[in-house]
Order: sequence, then C-alpha cells, then structure tokens
Amino acid sequence: MASSDVAQQLDNSARPLSLSGHVGFDSLPDQLVNKSTCQGFCFNILCIGETGIGKSTLMDTLFNTNFENCESSHFEPQVKLRAQTYDLQESNVRLRLTVVNTVGFGDQMNKHDSFQPVVDYIDRQYETYLQEELKIKRSLHNYHDSRLHACLYFISPSGHSLKSLDLVTMKKLDSKVNIIPVIAKADTISKSELHKFKIKIMSELVSNGVQIYQFPLDDETVAKVNTTMNGHLPFAVVGSTEEVLVGNKMVKARQYPWGVVQVENESHCDFVKLREMLICVNMEDLREQTHTRHYELYRRCKLEEMGFRDTDPESKPVSLQETYEAKRTEFLQELQRREEEMRQLFVQRVKEKESELKDAERELQGRFEQLKRLHAEERNVLEDKRRVLEEDQSSFNKRRAAAQLLQAQSLNVNGKKDKDRKNSGFM
Repeated sequence: MASSDVAQQLDNSARPLSLSGHVGFDSLPDQLVNKSTCQGFCFNILCIGETGIGKSTLMDTLFNTNFENCESSHFEPQVKLRAQTYDLQESNVRLRLTVVNTVGFGDQMNKHDSFQPVVDYIDRQYETYLQEELKIKRSLHNYHDSRLHACLYFISPSGHSLKSLDLVTMKKLDSKVNIIPVIAKADTISKSELHKFKIKIMSELVSNGVQIYQFPLDDETVAKVNTTMNGHLPFAVVGSTEEVLVGNKMVKARQYPWGVVQVENESHCDFVKLREMLICVNMEDLREQTHTRHYELYRRCKLEEMGFRDTDPESKPVSLQETYEAKRTEFLQELQRREEEMRQLFVQRVKEKESELKDAERELQGRFEQLKRLHAEERNVLEDKRRVLEEDQSSFNKRRAAAQLLQAQSLNVNGKKDKDRKNSGFM
C-alpha cells in the first residue's frame, strides 16, 4: 500500500475527543513565539530601478536608519547586483536584513538583457538553499537564508506608461519573487496625473500577464486592510531622511521653494501604506510565499530536470529509491553508450591514422624509388663520362709517346748529319 494511501486512512480514522482537564499544549503558540524571538528573523529585499531613482533613500526611510550606501555612476558597462546585510533590533526582536541593489540597471544603451543578471542572482540563491537542503548533514536551523522575499520595483514617475524594460523585467521575475511595484519620487507628479498613472500601470500589468504580489486575504484579522491596500497598488512613495520643522514638530520631509512634502503624511504619498504592508502586516507572508510558492516552483523544476518524479507513467507513486535506481541505470546505460561511441570513434581515428601513415609510406617509397632511379642514371652518365675521359687520356698518351719518338728520331738524324759534316770538313 502506498504511503499516501496510509496517510489518508490515518486522517480519516482520526476522531475528536474532549479533554476533562487542562493539559498544556495551548501554550504551543507562545513556545513558537519564544523560539522565533530567540532565533531571530531574516528578511531580504531586492530593489530594482534606474540609477538615481531613490532606492537607497527609500530603504533608509523605511527602516529609520542610514545604511552604508555607495553612489553609483550612470556609466556602468553592465548590470551588477550588490548585497549588503545588516543586523537590526527593535524591542527584543532581532532582524537580519539584506538589501540587494541593482547597480547600473537601465543605464546601458542596449537594455535587451538587463534583466538577466537579476534572474541569475535569484536563481543562485535558490540553488544554494536547495544544495543545503539536499545535504546529508543539514544545518538549516542556523543557515543564512539569502532567498529574496520581496522585490520593490521602482517605476519612473513619467505619468504616461510603463517602459518596455519594466514590463519585460517584471514578466521575467513574477514567478521567482514577490513583486511590489512602487512609483518613485511621486512628488514630481500631480495628484490627478498620479491617479491616472496608477490605473494605467495596473492595466498594462494585467494586459501583459504580469503577476505582482497581492496582499493575502485568507487571514480575517488583516483581510480588510489588505483588500483596501491592494486597491492602492502601485504605491506612490517619497523617501527622505531629512527632518523639517512643520508647525511645532520635526517630521521627515522634502522641502521645496513651493512647500514641504511630508513623507509620513498619507495625503502626500503612500509611504506609510508601503511600510505598513511590507513590514508591519505582511512580512511573514512574504517570507512564506517565497518558500512555499517561488522556491517550491524552482525546486520542483530542478528536481524534474534531474529526473525525479512523484509518479511513474502509470500515475503510480514512485519512491526516491526507485527513482534513484532508475536514474542510476539510465546513467550507466548512457555511460556505456558514450563509451561505445568513444571506442568506435577511437577505432575509426586509428584506422584513419593508419591509412594516412600508409599513404605517407607509399609516397615516401615512391620518392625513394624515383631518387634511386635518378641516382642510377646520374651514375651511368658519370661512368660514360669517365670512360670517354679514360679513352681520351689513352689516346693522348699514345699521341704524346709517338710525338716523343718522332722527336727522338729527328734528334738522332740531325746529330748524325752534323757529325758527318764535321768529319768531311777535317778531311
């Protein structure tokens, strides 16, 4: 019997009982709260927007502190993600906050792949968590979770429509992270234009199939406020750490020649709404959605790519051991197939090399025979020349000997004549 069937039978066989006295398990929520308080929490925010749109200022304003922010230039050759982690504490609750900023986003001439570094970064965090989860010896209780829980997407307050880069990027990210769109520097656009701009943005997101984060309605305690706040998306925000005296009170505001824009005044901007929804009301839901929805989708796709399935082709449950054995067998078969292909390729290469060597040997043998013939011909020519030379030398020697004989005979005759002439003179 399958394990799922057993679990179903156990669920169906459970029957309610009444207690005759206090037991104590009603303190479980308190125990959970105490344990969570001791362990602390982590929350990771991704800020996407063009350089100078106010991402760092808004983060400082949201958490009432000054993060270590480095100014970014508008001349970055490519998009880079910079993560900075901080330990915060409010009352007795500790929060490890990671702010990830997109440096150079939207600054390049060619913005075609500006979203890719962001997608790769999110996937790397999921992959790191998955690898930790798959370890034999896991330490998830003290593991620093770097998965991104919320993405604040900063929209330029143009008042017209979303840029193509915004639509493409949000479409690529909506299945990977909880996207909360915000209109940055909302004090640069009039109230009527801002209202029309919000409607236009939501219409474009719906028509392009972009799924942004919706505040949950399943909890009755926050369902009403979340329903109202869902109608205010995207939030039009203003950030400022500068304090201005308004009346007899110092408030965070931006001061202009024509007046003062108060950051925490809900009639001026939606900053308070964003802070309430992001931090005070729905932070845990954002963390849960990241784990149960986005990470689970990544995990399922990754394991399916590795060949793991919950059921076989006949829709019967398959255990992890069976899947592993099947995958191992498949791997070994694939390994054998590749070994056979490599062996055949090696044999073919050897044959080709032998053929090349034989051709080279035949060519060398032909050249050797040709040189041998040339050598024999040259030797015959030299022998003929030597023979002719010897004949010429012999003929020359004969002529020289004859000439010498004639010369000797001539000398003898002349000597005899001289002697006879002398003898006749004395007589």
